[in-house]
Amino acid sequence: MKLSDLTNRVDELLKLAVRTLATTGHSEYGGTWVDTTLFSEFRSAALSFLKATYGTKHPHFQDFDTDVKGGGHGAVEAGMGILNAVQTEFKGGWLASTTGIVSAEVFADFMEMARHLLDEHYKDAAAVMIGGVLEEHLRQLCRREGIDTEIVKDDSPVPRKADALNADLANANVYSKLDLKSVTAWLDLRNKAAHGRYAEYSEEQVGLMYSAVADFLARNQL
Repeated sequence: MKLSDLTNRVDELLKLAVRTLATTGHSEYGGTWVDTTLFSEFRSAALSFLKATYGTKHPHFQDFDTDVKGGGHGAVEAGMGILNAVQTEFKGGWLASTTGIVSAEVFADFMEMARHLLDEHYKDAAAVMIGGVLEEHLRQLCRREGIDTEIVKDDSPVPRKADALNADLANANVYSKLDLKSVTAWLDLRNKAAHGRYAEYSEEQVGLMYSAVADFLARNQL
């Protein structure tokens, strides 16, 4: 999903909050209330969005889940405050930066494991691991660029093949045609390893793949 789609969705949720606040009334006991249906819609839609964007462990999701309850005027205002903070993060580029940092750390760990496997002469396992890091990096580059990473088959989403993602990224000028050819070769080596065609490549080739993929990740950061 593009950043513009995320910011537009936050705007929609804030407008829903304003509509909900417009229904504010006062109870005979001195409290305030809002329309129950609109409140439930606002809470459910916002929680769904925050879960999909940040996950359930993030403070934004947890704060919203805790603070936006009860159907009162103050709860809606609390929800708006959280969404305004989210919008500020989006417009400041913090979401993309955080995602990139976390991904880079995870990828670095897996690449270190692949290096260890190579050092112990487990070329086949190393090739599969390097290829897995490469494919996931391609998927995240596609998400950043708004390129579809899934297709619908038999009414269910199915991940697109890495070769198709590679072609789309090159066509979008995310990286060069030379990188396109290199990525194709690396994915081919990974597929040979994954399908037991171990005699079709050497340990030296996997070592070269390791170095080249590490360079590719560094040049095409999220």
